Amino acid sequence: MTPAEIFLASMIVGFSGAMTPGPLLTVTIAETARRGFGASLLIVLGHAVLELILLIGLLLGLFKLLEGEIITIFFGFVGGMVLLWMGFSLILSVIKKRITFQVASGETRASMGPFLSGILVSLSNPSWLLWWITIGSAFLIKTMDYRLLGISSFFAGHISSDLLWYGFVGLAVSTGKRYISDSVFRAVLLACGIFLLFLGGKFMWDASVMIITP
Repeated sequence: MTPAEIFLASMIVGFSGAMTPGPLLTVTIAETARRGFGASLLIVLGHAVLELILLIGLLLGLFKLLEGEIITIFFGFVGGMVLLWMGFSLILSVIKKRITFQVASGETRASMGPFLSGILVSLSNPSWLLWWITIGSAFLIKTMDYRLLGISSFFAGHISSDLLWYGFVGLAVSTGKRYISDSVFRAVLLACGIFLLFLGGKFMWDASVMIITP
């Protein structure tokens, strides 16, 4: 593949992952509803920074270290706990009516921001790490003929899909707030919090199964 074809293929494959409902999508909806459209871009930036670090690590030989079962179990438990914490925090904020259509209250602004959310939510998702160990690594191998140009094309295409999709989600949420009531708004955030609890529990359950299954 040429660098242009690598970029296009990476972006298309990236869309397939970005558009799959998961913790990053849920947090993007919640943070954008709280803080406005800019939150979605900051979440993608945090996500991109983490992926760039992992990409460099894979190129330096991190792949062999991350493919072990122990690492998968570790990320399952730690990631699950992070998602549970984020889900409980969001649900508590909704129940206590700390968040409305307006900019978040001082207490919420002092909490974890969108940029850090983008990093922690990505890091807490074992599926994200699995994607990079398998599909991401396979793509990297195909870019080696073009060295830095091929790797840059792959990464730029991948991040473009995240930026376009989550930017679209952020725009839809931020502009849609004017058409719905506070009660509907809080119901959406409550649903996001419950979904984060579900994902956190699932990640920890899957990690537990890996331990007890011979």
